Formats: sequence, C-alpha cells, structure tokens
Amino acid sequence: MGRKVRRGRRNGDGAGRAGVWAVGGVFTAVAFVAAGALGAAQPRTGIPEEVVQLTQFGPALAVGAVAVFRRRRTRELLRDAAATAAGARPLGGALLLGAAGLIVALSVLGCYAVGGEAGFTPPGSLHHSFALIAVAQLVGACGEEVGWRCFLQPLLRTRLGVLASSVTVGVLWGAWHVPVFAQAPAYAAGFLVATTAMSVLLGIALDGVGGWRRLLLAGGFHTLVNLGLLLFLDEESGAVPPMLCFGLSCLVVAASAAAPGAGRRAPEPAAAPGPTTLHGT
Repeated sequence: MGRKVRRGRRNGDGAGRAGVWAVGGVFTAVAFVAAGALGAAQPRTGIPEEVVQLTQFGPALAVGAVAVFRRRRTRELLRDAAATAAGARPLGGALLLGAAGLIVALSVLGCYAVGGEAGFTPPGSLHHSFALIAVAQLVGACGEEVGWRCFLQPLLRTRLGVLASSVTVGVLWGAWHVPVFAQAPAYAAGFLVATTAMSVLLGIALDGVGGWRRLLLAGGFHTLVNLGLLLFLDEESGAVPPMLCFGLSCLVVAASAAAPGAGRRAPEPAAAPGPTTLHGT
C-alpha cells in the first residue's frame, strides 16, 4: 500500500487509487454542470443546434478545470494514454471509422425490419450547408471526446481493465445526456445501451493509442455516427423503435469487436505513467 502511494505522489497522482476517483469525480461533476450552462446559453448565442450543440464542449471545459489543480497529471493523460495500456492491441483506425458506418447501416436495416421507416433526410434539405455541419460536428465531437476518451478513459484505465473502464465511461457518457431521460424509459434504455456499447468499442480500438491520433480517431468515429443519424435515422423524434435499433446495432458491433479477444487474457492495468515516459505525439 505504501509503495503505491509513493508512486502516485511521484507521478502527480494525488493519493494513488483515491486520487484517481477524486479526479474522475471532479471531471464528471464539472462536465455535467458546464454542459447544462452551455445548453442554457445556446439560444442566446444564435448558433443553430443543427450545426453544433454547445453542450458538447462541457467535457473539454471539465478537462481544463481538472488541469488547474492537476496540470502535470492532465498533460500525461492527454499525451500518454498509450502508456496506461501495457500489452494493448488496438484496432486499426480504418476499422474503427468503418464501424461507425456499420452501426448506422444496421440501425437503418433494423428499422425497416420491424416495419418502421428510417427517415432519410437529403443533405440539401438541411437548413445549413452540410459541409459546415460536418466540420462543426467534428469540432463538437472532439470537444466531447477530449474529455471522455482522451482524459477519463485513460485515467480509469490506470486502475481498471479496458472493459470495466469503458463500461464506466459509457454509462457516465450516457447519463450526461440528461434530456434523453425525459423521453420514454425504453428510449432512454436504448440510448444508454448505445453509449455504453460505443464506449466499449472505442475503448478496445484506442487502447494503447495516445495523443492527437486518439482524439482524431475518437472524434472522427463520433462525427460519422452523428452525421449518419442526422441523415438516415429519425432517432431524435422521441420514437422508441429507431433508438432501440440504434442501441442494438451498437451492441452487435461492439460485441463483434470484443469477440477476438474473448479467449485472450486482458492486459493488466498499468501504473500511472511517470515523468520519464512523457513524449509529444
């Protein structure tokens, strides 16, 4: 116990295990509050929600808040996520981005299979340029992912395995979308399944990947899913079948990604990286 505490202090990790959960708690609390404040402020900014939702930048502000009192630790996590996953075998970036398209395709097929309609929206019928929306969606997605996948996931990965850390982040990520819980319980359940499954998929794909590559891959995946839902699935109407199809599709793809590693021993969570492991990416 004493040895772990000394290691944690040397690496700017507060009090080891307790410090990890304290930092994670601060991050989560600020992410919730900041998202609520940004959502309330959006109507006064004149920025259309179809282009980007300001709530997406709540996690980025939370990372900034943690950096105020854990600057070195924050820098280590953002730069060196790879060092928290000894023995990891990340999926290729192309496979991860392709998985986003597969999720959307399965969701649409699922809607037609149950007798519903996917609700295709032609890009030209949107109120704003699709190119503008795509760029803004990428920026917004990165605003989320710098917090969830580039900070909180590597932080928890120092104490938990890839599956446990991914599920934890996925549940928090889903709960962070507070307005979803004003919908029908089945709708909210489908959404939580989706966020948890996508978090597992991202956790497997990005385990051992750090720096800007991690952010761009996570943000790219997130953007492709959002754009696919915008164009091909009317899941924001509050209708339950599209959201359930989306959640189940995410679950199928995540389970497929996890299957190859089912018979392989999961890598043990590594200790927090020390100053000597820092390197730019």
